[in-house]
Amino acid sequence: MNTGLFIPCYVDAVFPEVGMATYRLLRHLGIDVVYPQGQTCCGQPMANAGFERQAIPLAKKFETLFQGFDYVVAPSVSCTAFIRLNYPRLLGHECIVGHASQRDDSATATSQKVIDVVEFLHDVVKVDRPLGSFPHKVSLHNSCHGVRELGLSSPSEQHVAKFNKIRDLLQLVDGIEVVEPERPDECCGFGGMFSVEETAVSAQMGRDKVERHIATGAEYVTGPDCSCLMHMAGVAKKQGLDIKFKHVVEILAAGLSPLS
Repeated sequence: MNTGLFIPCYVDAVFPEVGMATYRLLRHLGIDVVYPQGQTCCGQPMANAGFERQAIPLAKKFETLFQGFDYVVAPSVSCTAFIRLNYPRLLGHECIVGHASQRDDSATATSQKVIDVVEFLHDVVKVDRPLGSFPHKVSLHNSCHGVRELGLSSPSEQHVAKFNKIRDLLQLVDGIEVVEPERPDECCGFGGMFSVEETAVSAQMGRDKVERHIATGAEYVTGPDCSCLMHMAGVAKKQGLDIKFKHVVEILAAGLSPLS
């Protein structure tokens, strides 16, 4: 299984430990993982701000850089969802050949192989053996993109059997106690540009969410997206609240032997 590792720009710049933990975890599980040099932003910030044309060159570069891999794994549900769901539209489904229009699936073939690390471990690798050790009580944060676009957990507004792929993986960690807050899949208020354009609403949603996590008695909050964790960590720090934040791969990789 030839696997490429995509580390989004904000993870690389602000949370490099998450990228390293992802690489270490995949290698520990025997995955043949490659980190292509020259990676850039996927284009999500530009597109979310209404400048979709500026995202197109980045989408084209991504498609070229990661072509040939069976899977492209990323520790970010928002970037994964953006690439997989929006690149086909940004790069165009159709091309004109002569006087006819035909579908050009090759333009977005790579983007359809992009998968969040939780999806990859749960659905593709099907990890079922013990992982690291993390003897702490952890509250699980279900990011909106993960719930409603990637299907990492069951959305509470739908009458479907409850499931949570993040929880399934965390149960493989020794010593951990996993809990969920009231309203387990309610937004934390970050939402990328939303937190800039609607600061007061975003901040209040963040305070509400952090308080619900704290009410579980957890020492840590974990989830599959650094952006949500960053937002809540900022709220907690500003309010002087005693709770810590870690990406799920950091917990899954905790205690594993470092790479040689």
